[in-house]
Amino acid sequence: MEAVVIVFALLFVLCLALGAYAAVRAVGAAKRGVDRTISQARRTVEEHTLRARSFAQPGPAGELAELRLTLRTSMRATQEALHAGVAEDESLKESLALFERLSVHGHELDDELKRLEGEPDRTTLAARLPALRARTRRITRSADSLRWAARDRARRFADDDLDALSAQIDVEADALRHWTGAQPPSEPPPWSGPPTVGEDRRTGPEAARPDGAQEPVRPAITPPGRRPAYSWQKKPRPESTT
Repeated sequence: MEAVVIVFALLFVLCLALGAYAAVRAVGAAKRGVDRTISQARRTVEEHTLRARSFAQPGPAGELAELRLTLRTSMRATQEALHAGVAEDESLKESLALFERLSVHGHELDDELKRLEGEPDRTTLAARLPALRARTRRITRSADSLRWAARDRARRFADDDLDALSAQIDVEADALRHWTGAQPPSEPPPWSGPPTVGEDRRTGPEAARPDGAQEPVRPAITPPGRRPAYSWQKKPRPESTT
């Protein structure tokens, strides 16, 4: 009896532990989902603000906003393309590692551009813009190169798979269209007519009678009195004497 009580107690404790673990996992997943949603919303608002500044503010301030928007758009698109492709193509792991290194330079540049948005000295800011523009171009060019290379690789694999599939379908279609209507040679073709006069198609022991005498040749046309009667034929009417 005590052993049964101990077993039930252990099961109860195990259920409590599993429930607590599941609750912690659910809370963690919900928190990550909320954080991801907040991050996406904050990023969307910031990008809309940058786009508005690039159009509304002329001069260095507007160009800074345009550089930040260009940098963020290119880096995000490359990150999404590599993360989506590495799940199907493990060779993209090296490309993803290179992108992580590139992201460090991208974050540094974005932080610098963000700090310069509040710079009051417009002359100094205008003097630094060419260097900032060149750094942005180098980073975005590298990110775009990785992104398009990953897309070209995925499209190449898709084209190769489609070519192989098309070849298999062509072979299967040819096999489905290949049929023969030949009949066994022992059976006469269905379009062969009755034997002509004097022709005997019998072979084997039926070709000759046991006494050595040959059968008389049957006439080509059976006399009317000897023709077989079939159930679907109408009886002949007697000729009228009137």
